Amino acid sequence: MDSRHPRSLRVAARVELISLIVMLANVFTVRLAPVSSLTGPTHGCAYLFVVIATWRLRRAPATAKALSLVPGVGGLLALRRSDRAGTTGAGTDGRSYGQAPSVRSDPSAPPGRGP
Repeated sequence: MDSRHPRSLRVAARVELISLIVMLANVFTVRLAPVSSLTGPTHGCAYLFVVIATWRLRRAPATAKALSLVPGVGGLLALRRSDRAGTTGAGTDGRSYGQAPSVRSDPSAPPGRGP
């Protein structure tokens, strides 16, 4: 994972997946009520946190935001998609992240020279 994403988002994405695995394993095996009452709300909170945190990231492309809506693995898919968009250097709008658009005060001035 890359350090461009908040640590809390990376942790919540992993908690979302692990809690889903534990919840499904419990349902298909022993069906312990205390496990269900713990993993259900944990998974729900992690899912909501991942979705909201991904949608608040300005650098996240639209596909990453849509992928965050997939329960269980959406957070990890969104992080992976955001990493791919970051390595190409361009977002969904074609502009490069991390570089401010150049603004020249004199349009007739040659490029590369400041005001």
